Amino acid sequence: MILRELQDELDKMKLPQFRSNQIYSWFHQKGAQSYDEMSDLPKHLRGILNDLYPVFNCNIVNKQISKIDSTVKYLFCLHDGELIETVLMHYKYGYSICISCQVGCRMGCKFCATGLNGKKRNLTPSEMLGQIYAVQHDMNIQISHIVLMGMGEPLDNYKNVKRFLRLVNDINGLNIGMRNISLSTCGIVPGIYLLMGEKLQLTLSVSIHAPNDLIRSDLMPVNNKYNIESLLNSCNKYAEITSRRISFEYAMMKDINDSDKCAIELANRLKGILCHVNLIPSNEVVECKYQRSSAERLESFKKIISENGINVTIRRSLGADIDASCGQLRNRLQPVNSY
Repeated sequence: MILRELQDELDKMKLPQFRSNQIYSWFHQKGAQSYDEMSDLPKHLRGILNDLYPVFNCNIVNKQISKIDSTVKYLFCLHDGELIETVLMHYKYGYSICISCQVGCRMGCKFCATGLNGKKRNLTPSEMLGQIYAVQHDMNIQISHIVLMGMGEPLDNYKNVKRFLRLVNDINGLNIGMRNISLSTCGIVPGIYLLMGEKLQLTLSVSIHAPNDLIRSDLMPVNNKYNIESLLNSCNKYAEITSRRISFEYAMMKDINDSDKCAIELANRLKGILCHVNLIPSNEVVECKYQRSSAERLESFKKIISENGINVTIRRSLGADIDASCGQLRNRLQPVNSY
């Protein structure tokens, strides 16, 4: 609930308004994991609240720390026994968290581990928030940036993601600015238009991964419903309406989408769109046949995109040794190779 809804709910219980402010602050500013921690609430009220509005936390099942870059990957168990993964990354500007929005994913991108077993269910706004609070509590840190790039497709869980964004942006809560939030989509065009209408100042990251329909449809089934032309039309409109630069994510796969010809075609398609291209060395997944492009291919591809006047960078992979990089998150316990 947002604060006003909490106030209305407690009004029905004939409780004074300051109680709603206390409870909201405990959850969203102090990171309370239960009502028992709310020391300034009467004990009998804590019991009533626990009965009427039980708190479902994200419980840590496994925690892995990269020996390469200190990235942390969590496996959380939800109240119904379902499992999700969340990744914490440390940058010069602070801590960024990559959260999941679904248990699994139904998009079926062929290079991604998350969708191998399909989608189980959507996460609620509180379960998305719960990942942040659990990590902050465990690490004793304050998270400043959020990326919705974990398990699931955010625009396939639009209603809950929208409310999560409102809660996490709330001045009475974590108060994380929209400009510090990135939302990733594989290209659900109607969802992009819905998000456009919100006029939020977040960063929209679009997983494009191919310069044409032939390659993209083979890699990403969503392209059979929303092809590249319709996707890029929606992206161009989104950038115009929000004045926010689109980030196009492009996973470089050896001999699949990494040729100079692909780079030229991609550059021609993106001309005129306010955008940035993020080249990602494809992260290998055991069950998938795709291999990452060579460093030489990455540089050649980048050079062509840049020469066509489009801002482009090669993303640094984090947490590769613990399968915490893009496309590697799953909803089951994996063999642990580092702590």
